[in-house]
Amino acid sequence: MENMLEVKNLSISFGGLRAVSEFDMNIGKGQLYGLIGPNGAGKTTIFNLLTGVYKPDEGIVKLDGQDITGKKTIDINKAGIARTFQNIRLFSQMSVLDNVKVGLHNHYHYNTLEGILRLPRYRKVEKEMNERAMELLKVFDLEKDAEYLASNLPYGQQRKLEIARALATDPKLLLLDEPAAGMNPNETKELMETISFVREHFNMTILLIEHDMKLVSGICEELTVLNFGKVLAQGPTAEVLNDPQVITAYLGE
Repeated sequence: MENMLEVKNLSISFGGLRAVSEFDMNIGKGQLYGLIGPNGAGKTTIFNLLTGVYKPDEGIVKLDGQDITGKKTIDINKAGIARTFQNIRLFSQMSVLDNVKVGLHNHYHYNTLEGILRLPRYRKVEKEMNERAMELLKVFDLEKDAEYLASNLPYGQQRKLEIARALATDPKLLLLDEPAAGMNPNETKELMETISFVREHFNMTILLIEHDMKLVSGICEELTVLNFGKVLAQGPTAEVLNDPQVITAYLGE
């Protein structure tokens, strides 16, 4: 299997404290991969390194063979990494449709003058963006809510909208940061189905940070477990979750 993401020897320190140390991870194209670990293990720091929020002190990150180490967030997004956040970051006072259209601006362009004067090119591009955004909303059964304010959607639907907006950037790799946070069991079950569907429908490679072990064991093929910024275990999900070191790290025994 070809790798979509290759991470080698990734390290970063903050004020002398080593937050992530010599982190390695390979994710194959089309894989649904999990990154887990106790609170404070460094998982979100790794997402921030992968997306250009932080620049690593050492190490290499390659996306589909392209070296993206230390690039700016916008350039990494254009290269093909999109993410969601543990705390939903929608444009709450914009419509559901417009939230998705924000994600489309990587691929649809008109200049300021064309926009102000609403010239034919502006109208053509806006029509194409509306059509593409509605296609994405249909995938998540949100098309009927297109004109609603994003803040008026139920929590589970806001999560779906955030994923739809990330997919609008046409990524190669989708990073999901604790998507089940704050969800009840029914919403979590629906989310599992949504993530699996996204992977199949878009032939998407997905990396997931999650604390809900039922969700992780239900959909992730392989896992990396992080503890104090270092890899504790790595491999097929069932094997990793049965590793005594992993059980100890989680239960604190």
